[in-house]
Amino acid sequence: MTAVSETAKAATNSTSTQVREMTVAHSPDSDDAFMFYGLATHKVRTPGLRFAHTLCDIETLNQKAREGVYDITAISFHAYPYVQDKYALMACGGSVGEGYGPMIVSPRPFTAGEVKTKKIAVPGTLTTAYLALQLFAPGVETEVVPFDQIIPQVLEGKHEAGLIIHEGQLTYDKSGLHKIVDLGRWWQKVTGLPLPLGGNAIRRALGAEVISAATTALRESIQYALDHREEALAYAMQFARDLDTQSADKFVGMYVNERTLDYGPDGREAVRRLLDMGHKAGVIRLEARVDWV
Repeated sequence: MTAVSETAKAATNSTSTQVREMTVAHSPDSDDAFMFYGLATHKVRTPGLRFAHTLCDIETLNQKAREGVYDITAISFHAYPYVQDKYALMACGGSVGEGYGPMIVSPRPFTAGEVKTKKIAVPGTLTTAYLALQLFAPGVETEVVPFDQIIPQVLEGKHEAGLIIHEGQLTYDKSGLHKIVDLGRWWQKVTGLPLPLGGNAIRRALGAEVISAATTALRESIQYALDHREEALAYAMQFARDLDTQSADKFVGMYVNERTLDYGPDGREAVRRLLDMGHKAGVIRLEARVDWV
């Protein structure tokens, strides 16, 4: 059954004969695919709006957000202060780690102190993983490597350690790598809060009416996937790099859940705290003005 947003229907009623195409960009990952399943397959429809999807790795999306390329885009929270003039954060669609998150892995069982002295392969300097790493180990030496090449290059000996995101969090041990630090767990111990990794942002220039309708559509897409988990997971499996169905289901559950529908007070506080700490530590040049739509 196709879900149609009554809120969005009312918001676009006056222009029902016109259809506005919204450009939407997100990562080619099973959790994002699961989240956008309803919109991508037209299970969720919003009168007056049509969504055109583009898939890119998160570091590319962070850079393109600085140029204001897409109407709606997934971004790392680390990138938000640099795009806040063009984008507002949507109140849904976040990926939040509840005591888990990006991991530092290595072929050798370094201590947490030892790994701070190593050069670490990272998936991009605007990723939240990089921000969390710099808070954990200020000034640590890093080298940018495409996220899906970090584990292979660490195994080849090109890097002594790597900072992994996405499905690698569930597959690293199959390669014989050691988990040195889980930055989500570290962050929770330090702050008592979950670690907000990525969210969805929408261009401010779209105006309040379109922003409201699009945000409602995304929330309903997330809810549709949660309510129709089996079919949404089957769709997401095409993006589940090297994961079997059971592992993909676990990964999706880690990052698409009730908190994805709404961050909650502690989730929003975690975003503010993360960006404030990053700014005070000198990792983020700009002070964040966090607002939600």
